[in-house]
Amino acid sequence: MAAKIISGTQIAKQIREELRAEVAEMKDKQGVIPGLVTILVGENPASISYVTAKQRIARDLAFHSFQDNQPADISEADLLALIEKYNHDPAFHGILIQLPLPKHIDEGKVIYAVNPAKDVDGFHPVNVGKMVVGEPCFLPCTPHGIMEMLIRSEVETSGAEAVIVGRSNIVGKPIANLLLQKREGGNATVTLCHTRTRDMAFHTKRADILIVAAGRPRVITADMVKDGVVVIDVGVNRIGKTPEGKAILCGDVDFDAIKEKASAITPVPGGVGPMTITMLMKNTVQAAKQISGLA
Repeated sequence: MAAKIISGTQIAKQIREELRAEVAEMKDKQGVIPGLVTILVGENPASISYVTAKQRIARDLAFHSFQDNQPADISEADLLALIEKYNHDPAFHGILIQLPLPKHIDEGKVIYAVNPAKDVDGFHPVNVGKMVVGEPCFLPCTPHGIMEMLIRSEVETSGAEAVIVGRSNIVGKPIANLLLQKREGGNATVTLCHTRTRDMAFHTKRADILIVAAGRPRVITADMVKDGVVVIDVGVNRIGKTPEGKAILCGDVDFDAIKEKASAITPVPGGVGPMTITMLMKNTVQAAKQISGLA
């Protein structure tokens, strides 16, 4: 029996409609319009694509949005000064610096420079620390999106064996923490696997919920999962091009084979990706409420 497809595209659309109504109410009743600035350094094609999509959705939700493009050779000092300017600009409630940055700029310094109250990416150590101890904060967007997918798809996480492949600061570590917490979508028993894990299949076969953010195409195969598993595939890998020049994408799991064993699975594309941008918008709305005294 083929798995239920967990469509990030559909869930993200639902959340954006909720946000659209929320933004309209904020504007009509309090005169508050959420503001988001995205800062792009250089002309990395993937980064341009990402920030363009973010700005398009922000405008669609009637945000006050601005794309600030900076040359690749901007100095670290000048970039930090630019961030500080936006930290004090009341028109913008959220600041996003598109990563990666050129090698001459310390990404850690840039992340630390953003006011935690405007850190809608959820990367600042203040927000990371609050997340770890379960205090209200801006959650990193991809893990936040995964939690929403599990909750809205009515996946039972309490008491479940959750296995995560990948230990990045952006996905693996935060989603492990969130799944552990006593919260909706949490209360799972969590195993975190990585490149030095011995016998990966031993762990993945135990998973009731398998979240894969390994960064390698189809690294998880059907013989590595049990029947009935719920699979969240975070990976987006370009494995070729169509004759028309369009990128051919696949995830970190062997979708075609695993969907015959899983109870539910996310596709690539159309899975976690749309959720990440949508949760950025949700964080920005929350930031606007907090800064404006509405929350």
